[in-house]
Amino acid sequence: MTKQSMFAASNPPDKCAFDAHHPPSRELLNECVHCGFCLATCPTYALWGNEMDSPRGRIYLMSLASEGQIPLDSTFVRHMDNCLGCMACVTACPSGVKYDKLIEATRAQIERNHDRPLTSGLQRRMIFHLFPRPDRLRWLLAPMRLYQRSGLQSLVRKSGVLKLMPAGLRTMESLLPARLPASKASILPERIAAVGTRRLKVGLLSGCVQSVFFSEVNAATARVLSAEGCEVVIPRDQICCGALMVHAGEEFQALDYARRTIEVFEREGMDVVVSNAAGCGSNLKDFGYLLRDDLQYAARAKVFSAKCRDISEVLAFLPPRAPRYPLSLKVAYQDACHLQHAQSVTIQPRTVLATIPGLELLEIAEPALCCGSAGIYNLLRPESAEELGARKVQHILATGPDIVATGNPGCLLQLQKGIKMAGSNISVVHMVQLLDASIRGATSVKD
Repeated sequence: MTKQSMFAASNPPDKCAFDAHHPPSRELLNECVHCGFCLATCPTYALWGNEMDSPRGRIYLMSLASEGQIPLDSTFVRHMDNCLGCMACVTACPSGVKYDKLIEATRAQIERNHDRPLTSGLQRRMIFHLFPRPDRLRWLLAPMRLYQRSGLQSLVRKSGVLKLMPAGLRTMESLLPARLPASKASILPERIAAVGTRRLKVGLLSGCVQSVFFSEVNAATARVLSAEGCEVVIPRDQICCGALMVHAGEEFQALDYARRTIEVFEREGMDVVVSNAAGCGSNLKDFGYLLRDDLQYAARAKVFSAKCRDISEVLAFLPPRAPRYPLSLKVAYQDACHLQHAQSVTIQPRTVLATIPGLELLEIAEPALCCGSAGIYNLLRPESAEELGARKVQHILATGPDIVATGNPGCLLQLQKGIKMAGSNISVVHMVQLLDASIRGATSVKD
């Protein structure tokens, strides 16, 4: 049975374009009073000024589809796909409209009930068969390192061959980190003891892209937690948490990953489950909602989600124990969207960075505006993502930083690319790497 036919029998004919499985809630749709407070923080409205590419415009389209006045056609889908899912509108909304729940429900409906063109459908399948699978990403590390170190990358970029490639593949190539880790660099011990008296038993979500391309971030996270008195458990059999899928409408695969993630971590009896990737963290905290209909997992998911924290939340909660050594750096901090908007975590990273002697924290303009990464958005909508990235980088460089810090692997990749395109060689790091360098007394963040 196809996904399209699974819910067709219960789809109200001629009254609703959505099937009966979790359509966008009429109650949530009606909470929007179309006041326009969301417009100033919406990336796509900032780019194009198109009402249908604003949160209230998309809610209007959802309402029309819910009433059966418009179909889930290519025009409807285009406006929904244009949304980055950054959730800046959720923060800005004075009425408390849960746009995050609306857009995710709508995207799940689209994936079940709309046939995408062959090329875009294949691109999405490729992304979801690769990025949530760290084992497959590691297979690519050796050929990618050879591509970089042999000089082939430089030759290909100078030759203009990339212009002949599809935009999504060009973007993937441009997002490659400057220094790819070794294939086994991402393997951390399964348990790391706390330094001194144990304060917490912490489970660390290693992530997919994070564990392969930014293994140094996971290593820094584990070292810092250990130094601050946490026993760190990093389950070897953990898998993708499903964040990429749930944010893109691949509901059933996302829920399967959520169930398996709960099983892996709950058997260890953790006090806290820590994520250092904003998109993953927001998804972990939402498991209780996502699995609300699952009789076997609903209660377990609520308990699990209540234990989930971003690394900055844990470090801000624990009074500093490990000594900090000075880092004389001017740091531009970029708020990851799924940290500041989806999780409402903004003060904690700044609180943690403020414990580092000699560090000067710089605030950038338009902090609520997305950098353009947004999960897989920069792969599916590379032109608008690049425009948003350039805008963000312009604001960052205007502060005159020595280094840039953020809290999400997608942001790291997007900002590294944008800063390089702007002709700068300023490094971009995860904020936990700064604290790790300070605790270790390192002369450089990347030492």
